[in-house]
Amino acid sequence: MTALIESDEHKALRAAVSAFAGSHPHGSDDGSDGNALWQAAAKLGYIGVNLPEAYGGGGGGITELSLILEELGAAGNPLLMMIVSPAICGTVIARFGTDAQRREWLPALADGSRLMAFGITEPDAGSNSHRITTTARRDGASGDWLLTGRKVFVSGVDIADATLIVGRTEDARTGRLKPCLFIVPRDAPGFTRRAIDMELHSVEKQFELVLDDVRLPAEALVGDEDAGLLQLFAGLNPERVMTAAFAIGMGRHALTRAVEYARERTVWNTPIGAHQAIAHPLAQAHIELELARLMMQKAARLYDAGDDVGAGEAANMAKYAAGEACVKAVDQAVHTLGGNGLTREFGLARLITASRVARIAPVSREMILNYVSHQTLGLPKSY
Repeated sequence: MTALIESDEHKALRAAVSAFAGSHPHGSDDGSDGNALWQAAAKLGYIGVNLPEAYGGGGGGITELSLILEELGAAGNPLLMMIVSPAICGTVIARFGTDAQRREWLPALADGSRLMAFGITEPDAGSNSHRITTTARRDGASGDWLLTGRKVFVSGVDIADATLIVGRTEDARTGRLKPCLFIVPRDAPGFTRRAIDMELHSVEKQFELVLDDVRLPAEALVGDEDAGLLQLFAGLNPERVMTAAFAIGMGRHALTRAVEYARERTVWNTPIGAHQAIAHPLAQAHIELELARLMMQKAARLYDAGDDVGAGEAANMAKYAAGEACVKAVDQAVHTLGGNGLTREFGLARLITASRVARIAPVSREMILNYVSHQTLGLPKSY
């Protein structure tokens, strides 16, 4: 029972983040406000709350980090790079990085002075990470790595100091390719980026990356060359939890705007919120967001407790539930406001596109249903 009830510390953290986020302007298209918000949040310890105290972090977990992102989103100030920099990259380096990598990156990720992006998706691989073709090979003379390949839909590369790239190396025993993680500096020769023209309204831009024999020192490899999948999913489970937090925050923000409008907008001398046709769908949206939050909290706590298998199932379910709840909440909010829901003044129309992100990325809802059907229910695979 106590696992379902937030501690007093978490309640206080939630209130503090809500007050902080509500006192800042919403991010502008050029990203300047987003950067200022990031730095301010980092100074308060919010960005690195999940990173080890020994490296300047808060010593908390994904439970606390997801709570912070949810409240930032609920105030209309989500920080997408929280999913990437501290949650994925920070977690992977903290768990599997060398001492030198931890010393170099974790304090900077925690205090907001540096950012790290994450590149896994490829044009021809899609959701099938087993088809990743970005390859790394050893340069026998120097011991360096040479990395070649392409990545797409990589967030924030232009503002990140480095990108954690998922590549593959050849297993000398079997000849098969196995996944490995590499830290690629932004200015590495042969590492180029192209902005993808997106309809999505976000301060964080999306990029296609090309790696053309990018030379990396041996120490650019994160962790063990033979433990790639373990290391990869150590980052992907937090990614799913944090995406759920992002979606729940967005849905709460839209719902709050709709409820405020339904209380104040009066037609025939009655607030429109008094009508069940308006009130009931808003109540349903609230219920579904709350249910998604419970699954998100379960996933975060399982992960923080070291149960990677249990966290994998719960994180996928949380991401699915949150994505569906977010889309429904945004749709109902826009519908509640009618024509006003499509105006720039109320800021809901841009969420119509943004809310779909949680259904698509970092893994589609259909792939989550595949996962649950054969991993949880034991049904045969169709692929």
